[in-house]
Amino acid sequence: MLPIHTILFPTDFSESAERAFALACSLARDCGARIVVLYVMPLPVGDEQLEARHHPDDYFAGGWEALHQVRAPDSNVRVEHRLEEGDAAKRILELADEVEAGLIVMGTHGRTGLRRLLMGSVAEQVVRAAPCPVLTLKASLPVGTEKTTEAALAK
Repeated sequence: MLPIHTILFPTDFSESAERAFALACSLARDCGARIVVLYVMPLPVGDEQLEARHHPDDYFAGGWEALHQVRAPDSNVRVEHRLEEGDAAKRILELADEVEAGLIVMGTHGRTGLRRLLMGSVAEQVVRAAPCPVLTLKASLPVGTEKTTEAALAK
């Protein structure tokens, strides 16, 4: 097995991200790795968002508040928080290089068809271009596997 010293965990605070974080924590604990939790705020598009951007402390406050709620259940797992702004896939890939990530663990929404075409897939872009292995988890698991998976992650 490849030594993993840093796990990059990009989050959008969704259900799939919560599941992926539990797995990232388990892997970090087992490998003795640190987790870098990343939230990428989208670039402002509306007048209200552009105006808020002129007050960076206020603009980023909500992002930092949500980001710092992401904590490992095991105090032995080192967690660092990063808040970035811009295109999510691009920033994830740049930070993976910067922190020398050995693994990226992220949730995916599992969109297909028109929804995927219109909204894109950050996870797919990351998987295609990442400098390291990428582990993705869908939000929902097949019926009957949820308890088994939660028990395995708790070990």
